[in-house]
Amino acid sequence: MVLQIELVQGDITAQEADAIVNAANSSLLGGGGVDGAIHRKGGPAILAACRSLRASHYGRGLATGQAVATTAGNLRARWVVHTVGPVWSGTEDRSELLRSCYATSLRVADELGAQTIAFPLISAGIYGWPVADAARQALTVLRASTPEHLVEARLVLFGAETYRIAAEQAG
Repeated sequence: MVLQIELVQGDITAQEADAIVNAANSSLLGGGGVDGAIHRKGGPAILAACRSLRASHYGRGLATGQAVATTAGNLRARWVVHTVGPVWSGTEDRSELLRSCYATSLRVADELGAQTIAFPLISAGIYGWPVADAARQALTVLRASTPEHLVEARLVLFGAETYRIAAEQAG
């Protein structure tokens, strides 16, 4: 199945989708940026689910490039797929880890039976990844994916300038 890809300018926490991707930190316990916003708007159910994951399978946290799902709490979604993006480095190529965030998030959501998924631009905020390359990496993975259940992937871009740069990468 071909995945329909849409770029939208907006707030990831306002998206209505089966799965919303959280650009999480490895602790899974909330933080700043997208992670903090998802935890705040999603409410305590997300944090409780993350604490349960930490107590059972992810005692040392979630590894960079991996993904795991929880409830979406008060968000307009069924699940939050948490993934840990890499921090940008000008001296080390970490793009494979960034692409893995998208690929593993797609796999997790597809295994759950999700049909729609909304992504933030992973690592392009506080982790310092250049927006144009972050968008290029995301689109490379999304365009190459062939999920069983997912039919739509939305790349939700915060702010007009981020949207403009990502749209240029989309062609």
